[in-house]
Amino acid sequence: MIIGYHADCLILDQKTMKKPLRSLLSVAMLIAVVANAFAWGQKGHDVTACIAERHLTPAAKAAVDSILEGRSLVYWANWLDNASHTPEYAYTKTWHYRNVDADKDYFSQPEHPSGDIVKGIRYSIKVLSDTTQTPANRSLALKMLTHFLGDLHQPMHLGHATDYGGNTVKIKYFGRDTNLHTVWDTNLVESAHKWSYTEWADQIDRLPAPQEVVLLSGNVDDWAQRKVEDAAKVYDATPEGAKLSYNEVALWTPMIEESFLSGGLRLAHILNSIFDSSYPYRRSPSSF
Repeated sequence: MIIGYHADCLILDQKTMKKPLRSLLSVAMLIAVVANAFAWGQKGHDVTACIAERHLTPAAKAAVDSILEGRSLVYWANWLDNASHTPEYAYTKTWHYRNVDADKDYFSQPEHPSGDIVKGIRYSIKVLSDTTQTPANRSLALKMLTHFLGDLHQPMHLGHATDYGGNTVKIKYFGRDTNLHTVWDTNLVESAHKWSYTEWADQIDRLPAPQEVVLLSGNVDDWAQRKVEDAAKVYDATPEGAKLSYNEVALWTPMIEESFLSGGLRLAHILNSIFDSSYPYRRSPSSF
């Protein structure tokens, strides 16, 4: 029996620990699912970071290059998924998501005591925009912010706490047993388009400037709330035991494309606002 949950760690009672090997293997499989449930798969984070890089102003790009010592946003886009498993960065485990249950809305859901993705984003912005911070602290904040903007736009990262963001919603994907969170992390992305991350960026990053500006409106709460609404649509269309196939790939591909594009444009918007005083859409970092 599972008696607790903490990001990538399930807490088991003593009876479970004494069950036969087959039961323990089942538990191990569930642990593996949760451990891999941090974020978009690598492709999603790479696409988001790549789009952001393409929309940095020259001043913002120079600042990013300096802080990351020549490495790109894409280089660091997936880093935190691994780092969160280490003692040094274990405090960020709950910062990859913000769960909102079906009987709550974004503002009435109790906050996670260890923090969530919205707090993680705002903390990263605060550190990154503070020039009195050490170079190491600002570098870490930029790496985290890059990752979190990807996570924020994966609908299941704003899913229900009761099912760990869809991790325990069992479904079939092209006849294979899996769960709702995993399908959204990777399976749907790879089924939508067999593209590299640069090909994804080339194909979906084509909005006219006025439409891009619309996506930049609001703050982190607004962006998260929109993904809570997307998550509700996903849950409504994908009950326990659902069988997903070609129809669902076609249904959800536009949402995936919008999520990648919005995440990338908003990450660039934040960084341009922090590092370029002449950026025409500049906002105070505290206003995000």
